[in-house]
Amino acid sequence: MKTLIKNGRIVTAADEYVADLLIDGEKIVLIGAHLDESGADQVIDAAGLYVLPGGVDVHTHLAMPWRGVETCDDFFTGHRAAAFGGTTTHVDFSIQAKGGTLHEAVETWHAKANGKAVIDYSFHVAITDLTDSVMAEIAELPKIGVTSIKMFMAYKDSLQVDDMTLFKSMQVAAKSGVLSLVHAENGDAIEVLIAEAITAGNHAPIYHALTRPPELETEATSRAIWLAQVAGDAPLFVVHCTCEGALAAVSAARLRGQHVYAETCTQYLFFTKDALNGTADDPFDGAKYICSPPLRETSDSAALWRALRTGDITSLSTDHCPFTYAEQKALGRDSFAKVPNGAPGIEDRLYMLWNDGVLSGRLTPSRFVELVATNPAKMFGMYPRKGTLAIGSDADIVLWDGAAEHVVSAATHHSAIDYNLFEGRTVQGKPVKVFVRGQLVVDGDNLMAEKGSGAFIHRASPLLL
Repeated sequence: MKTLIKNGRIVTAADEYVADLLIDGEKIVLIGAHLDESGADQVIDAAGLYVLPGGVDVHTHLAMPWRGVETCDDFFTGHRAAAFGGTTTHVDFSIQAKGGTLHEAVETWHAKANGKAVIDYSFHVAITDLTDSVMAEIAELPKIGVTSIKMFMAYKDSLQVDDMTLFKSMQVAAKSGVLSLVHAENGDAIEVLIAEAITAGNHAPIYHALTRPPELETEATSRAIWLAQVAGDAPLFVVHCTCEGALAAVSAARLRGQHVYAETCTQYLFFTKDALNGTADDPFDGAKYICSPPLRETSDSAALWRALRTGDITSLSTDHCPFTYAEQKALGRDSFAKVPNGAPGIEDRLYMLWNDGVLSGRLTPSRFVELVATNPAKMFGMYPRKGTLAIGSDADIVLWDGAAEHVVSAATHHSAIDYNLFEGRTVQGKPVKVFVRGQLVVDGDNLMAEKGSGAFIHRASPLLL
């Protein structure tokens, strides 16, 4: 099947120009001006539209268990939402069970995706129990296409690792072509602050933010960075960076020449901790915004926007971790500490960044593509197969109407979550058609993909930026 896309404005991380693009099967085979239509099975006129590489979201949590509940999007509903938002590849977190192996974690997540996927996907693996045999597994992960591990420096009751585990994991990863990721918060201090808040009778959602202050993210970020340097200059990727202090630690490390990278997530650009106060009608509405690290201050959001422009932040992800408000978040009505941690956003990432980034003049279209597609594909071993429009790349393509207005709402989004953080906002920028490996998966308001059509991506070692 050959598909010719004509007259679109092609945008890559390096270039922006009007041209035609030919898809043959799953690959892009030709890009040029005035390509011959005679050999194409179908011709799509993209005049007036941008032609973008499909988005790559490297931080999601689909069908993830958490303290007796599970995120409400599985690998079908989550993929459906991603596709309608212009994301064609994501990397989810498989989590090692205590006493289990890393391979078992990856196999468990494979089972979650099998028969449901409609976009392409891969996995990180989160280490929670580092035995000698598990440490030996780290070096073997690239053989199964997994080239990134994650260590949590928070959630002491379930996921947190100690500094010895963090350091030893980084040492092995550095020698094995594996990228180390950290959730950087000081979990020990947070547990003390949570206990003090509960003892004092402070149970409202806002105390989620007040017991996880930015200083504890800054401290953990700095600690992880220095440990990574001592561990053989282990490449380090700091997930969901939220505050000025953590950004400063990342920037200083990069100036020293250290291989340190950071992402932020969409919610941190648009909301502050004031959202956790809820509404006058329902103060508990603030629970919708409980995620970790928490939302910060206006000054932190401004710093994140600057870092997206300057390059101190490498990519924008979502940390899509959706728990329903009516049932799952409601488990914490009597205490913020019982509210499942996480916020939705897998569908909203591209159009929110386009509207408030590109259309505002903060970002160029090429920088937009770099942040949502090219850099994450490079950092996580998928480039140039993913993340760009080039001959030989997968035909993961978004035909994007940069001026199309639409209202963001839970009534019209495609996730299983029962609320949307951006409810009621009018934004510009929306996919018109979305292709995954040459197959049309979204056409306007219609999902064209079949369950199970998405494929696992066997990733190479990171291409360090």
